[in-house]
Amino acid sequence: MASKRGSRQQKPIDLYFWPTPNGWKVSIMLEECGLLYNVIPVNIARGDQFKPAFLKISPNNRMPAIVDPDGPGGRPISVFESGAILQYLGRKTGQFYPAGERARVAVDEWLFWQMANLGPKAGEANHFRRYAPSRLPYALDRFDNELNRLYGVMNARLKDRRFLAGAYSIADMACVGWIRLFERQGETFKGFPHLKRWLAAVRARPAVQRGMRIRVEEAAQVDVSDPKVRAVLFGQRAR
Repeated sequence: MASKRGSRQQKPIDLYFWPTPNGWKVSIMLEECGLLYNVIPVNIARGDQFKPAFLKISPNNRMPAIVDPDGPGGRPISVFESGAILQYLGRKTGQFYPAGERARVAVDEWLFWQMANLGPKAGEANHFRRYAPSRLPYALDRFDNELNRLYGVMNARLKDRRFLAGAYSIADMACVGWIRLFERQGETFKGFPHLKRWLAAVRARPAVQRGMRIRVEEAAQVDVSDPKVRAVLFGQRAR
């Protein structure tokens, strides 16, 4: 499957994608920058992420990843890890990733905060609520409490600024997909009015809507109760 979007580039970027908060980060950035790209689904429930051809691009067997045929020096380059991809595209286009050091540090702080905190904790909160074979009160409490703390951190940050780093940036793109799924994580916006306002503002952007609207038909057909699917998603060890 391949989809072409955007209009400002002769050669499209290949986006290896599955519709998750990590995948949305990159599709949103590509849409915001107006770059042409092909969507190449990576069916993580089937094990596409472990195929040798994909591992050459993403050795951590995780999507998203990109291949830019017009990389540095005009030569192709592959990039894996969503944060690294956002930084690369920001440098490539000069958009949503400021050149000034102070402003860039602010963006990096909140991008890395998402990578190290919001994403992992939201993912675990969602996992133990929706996919654990039995209810584990300790795990639920542990990740619910930590995620609530992180929502509070974002809310405090947004009290006196519209976006995380002041101006809209890749830091906001990195976070929006996770906060969008607040109900799955067992959260509400009670006590977090600034975070609620931020989410509405980011989701109102046309490029964000396009980036999060990419349809992958296979994803809608995944049965997470299937033991084979669970083994692929949740039972992997070193190979």
